[in-house]
Amino acid sequence: MTTRISFASMNSNTFFRAAAPGLAWLSAATLFLAILCAAILAAPPVRAQDAPVHTISEDITSFSLGPGGRIAFAVRHTYKSKHYIMERDDIWTEDPGGKRHRLLNSEKFILGEGAFSYSVNSYRWSPDGRHLLAELFTSRALDGDNGPHDQILLLMLDSDGKELKVPIPESQVADATSGGWMDGGQTVLYLSEVIKPRLLFSILSAHPGAGPDAPAKARHAALFNGRTFVDAAFDPVRNLVFAIERDRNLSGPPRLQRFDLNQETDTELVTLGNFAEGFSLSPSGALAAYYIDREVLEIRDLAAPRRAARVRIGLGKYQWAPGEKRILLRRSTEKQSAQLVWIDLPPLLLVPPRKSGEDEEVDAIPATEVEFHPVLHGLLFRDFQISPDGKFLAVVPPGKRHLEIYPLPSR
Repeated sequence: MTTRISFASMNSNTFFRAAAPGLAWLSAATLFLAILCAAILAAPPVRAQDAPVHTISEDITSFSLGPGGRIAFAVRHTYKSKHYIMERDDIWTEDPGGKRHRLLNSEKFILGEGAFSYSVNSYRWSPDGRHLLAELFTSRALDGDNGPHDQILLLMLDSDGKELKVPIPESQVADATSGGWMDGGQTVLYLSEVIKPRLLFSILSAHPGAGPDAPAKARHAALFNGRTFVDAAFDPVRNLVFAIERDRNLSGPPRLQRFDLNQETDTELVTLGNFAEGFSLSPSGALAAYYIDREVLEIRDLAAPRRAARVRIGLGKYQWAPGEKRILLRRSTEKQSAQLVWIDLPPLLLVPPRKSGEDEEVDAIPATEVEFHPVLHGLLFRDFQISPDGKFLAVVPPGKRHLEIYPLPSR
């Protein structure tokens, strides 16, 4: 047996008498045709579907637009053995001139012993575009077990496809997610699960450039004295970490923290009324956004954290637009196909603390009802990303899942 490791009706015989005398009788079919032709001639011209400026015609499972117009993307392959069908991704990059380079050959990639499958969840480019961090979801079949063992790994690669190894028991960083490059691309920070399933994390660092003789702390270390967080976002330009902290017993409210890695300072910005998921920084690092539940997105000024706004948009994947006055939302969770819509963000308002004097905000920040403005004619897409320079929009349609790149639409 082979096992897959994966993951108003009209009757044409009816006649109508013409209203004007002397006109011949017309069949209903003839009259309908005349009305239809008149309507077509009077209607405004239909806008043709926009043509992409670039297409990568592969079975794309994930992608990322990087600095300088580079693109990283994964292509799914299936391998068959006597007992298993394994699914794995090749990792490619393409430069602005269209030249492609395969960074990872899935057929030659070794991940311990036994049969395994993996897919690339996401990428993080280093600020200079020389290094790439790939988050892999792996599924391994072990002899004697009833089911596969799933794990998330971080794989660090340079622009030539060389694996940047961390001198720990395995070269890949295991049980890690939401990684980011810091210190000019010399350090990787990531979340490591502390309380399952994905309730609390610690923030760890890995230094792929450190040699095996370097002290353990210089190679791989936990940060912030064992404190726990529900999410974090990294600002590599200013070497800052913004994180949503909660204590280990989940008894206290979530707190928005800022860690300055250069100055080694820790600042609590504000206590939040609630936090659900989707924490992100705006391109300038001036604003943060996150879902407080499955309907409402909250926006926060990081320099003046009591200035905030809420919009009722529904849970989905979103990305900041250039200018930070709006976001682009795919109105679905995970990688289900859905419309992409622009959402204009309301102005931020000053939110006073509770009258009791506690350093905690009033939960009832008014949630603004907003309009949804579909892009690319309201078609459905499985994934999307705005380029770092804010000029292009890359999308993956359902079906063949080719990567298509368009000029960023205004509406």
